[in-house]
Amino acid sequence: MTARVSNTVNVLRTKAMMTQEDVAEHVGVSRQTIIAIEKGNYTPSVLLALKLAKLFSVPVEKLFSISS
Repeated sequence: MTARVSNTVNVLRTKAMMTQEDVAEHVGVSRQTIIAIEKGNYTPSVLLALKLAKLFSVPVEKLFSISS
């Protein structure tokens, strides 16, 4: 059984009326990284997950969850 990390980055980004580029600049990564996270193709480091949670003012658990 392979665990998969799902996320709500796209939903929160849209609610915040931010572009992928805006988010990328705030957390110090490329827009391509944000695209990959939103698509579920990239699992961010703990540091990046914490930066994203801080940016959206939500707990990390609201951004990312593990599904099997």
